[in-house]
Amino acid sequence: MADNQNCIRLGAALRMRRKELGLNQVQTCDLAGVGPVFLYELEHGKATVQLDKVLAVLEVLGMGLELKESRDVLSAPTVTGEETP
Repeated sequence: MADNQNCIRLGAALRMRRKELGLNQVQTCDLAGVGPVFLYELEHGKATVQLDKVLAVLEVLGMGLELKESRDVLSAPTVTGEETP
C-alpha cells in the first residue's frame, strides 16, 4: 500500500512541475522522447514504469532522482539446504 502511495505522490509532483513550467503533455513527451500513454500513466501513479523513461521526463522537468538510506532494511529469509556465495 505504501509503495502505491509513493507512486501516486511521484506522479502528482511531476504533473505539478510540468504545469509550473507551462508544458502540456504532448510537449513534454516530445522533449523527453516518450509516448503520451507512458506520461499519462506515470503522472497517475503507475507502479511499473521504465526507469530510463522516468529519468528522461525528470530531466525535461529540471528534476532529479535522489537516493537516501531508509530506516527500514529488507532482508531475505534464509532457505535451508542452499549455500550462500
